[in-house]
Amino acid sequence: MWDRIKHNFDKFPARMAVARKIVELGLRVGDNGKIYCGDVEISDVALARSVNVDRRAIKSTVDVILADPQLAGIFQNIFPAGTLLKNIAKNLGFGVVEIEAEAGNSGILARSTELISREGISIRQAHAGDPELEENPRLTIITEKPIQGELINEFLNISGVKKVSIY
Repeated sequence: MWDRIKHNFDKFPARMAVARKIVELGLRVGDNGKIYCGDVEISDVALARSVNVDRRAIKSTVDVILADPQLAGIFQNIFPAGTLLKNIAKNLGFGVVEIEAEAGNSGILARSTELISREGISIRQAHAGDPELEENPRLTIITEKPIQGELINEFLNISGVKKVSIY
């Protein structure tokens, strides 16, 4: 997806940063030129502050998006994926498995969930970072209960896995 987007902003670093933040946060550009998180309007000033750009960069980015049918088709249909339970898993009695892998390797999610299900543990949530948006994308799996540390070596034996954390 990012390959389809980035060429529109290559010459304008502030606009590129705004477009990245919109995608990263799952924000949507409305027909009216406003930015939304679900149905909640996000102020240009707040978004500009978070990206560390002038608020005019928000407006110009939105103008570019709405002027291009392909960009509009993407940015007008983005919706947030929901709450990532990683930071509150311990409070809820859940387990977390974080896997850092080489981008482009297939089957990591399938093999990881197979290991977990073999232990008879249900998966509550899985979130995979996008290698085009994150420097070190991670696969985060939230489990119904904590996983035993002995599984770390089995996760590390999955092709392409560089690092595993279980907590």
